[in-house]
Amino acid sequence: MLGYVSVDGRGAADALLRQAADILRANGIPLAGAVQVNDDRDPSRKCHMDLHILSGTDVVRISQDLGALSQGCRLDPAGLESAVGLVAAALDTHPAILIVNKYGKQEIGGRGFRPIIAEALSRDIAVLVAVNPNNVPAFLDFAADLAAPVTPDLKAILDWSSQATDRQILRNVT
Repeated sequence: MLGYVSVDGRGAADALLRQAADILRANGIPLAGAVQVNDDRDPSRKCHMDLHILSGTDVVRISQDLGALSQGCRLDPAGLESAVGLVAAALDTHPAILIVNKYGKQEIGGRGFRPIIAEALSRDIAVLVAVNPNNVPAFLDFAADLAAPVTPDLKAILDWSSQATDRQILRNVT
């Protein structure tokens, strides 16, 4: 089962996936993957981008500070690959769902989380991916007919998760 959410707005998909992951964990759903947290530190500088690894407590910085005037891509490929390695190892713990924070340029190029998505699907692990609207065509080229859109709201994601895991997900878990 491969679901994807596509939402406009800086950080909107990140916040949505983090909230869903928190609820799924509170319901005892074993997870693998990563959610992104942006650390806005100074209005004159770009934020730090960190991936929180869902199978443990690791946090991996995936951004580089290229300076306040930089216009280039700030992704740190080594940081991303470090996160990918942690997530790949977590597949051996038999998670119910793999959550991937982003299907982006690295994945379009065959790197990043793309091999992990394929591996999880081959192991019958449900996969939920956030995809920028501009990247949906490339994602669908990769996913073929396996991908199903999930409405980008918490209820729809939790309903998809219930279906993927055959478990009722309680929304008001404390």
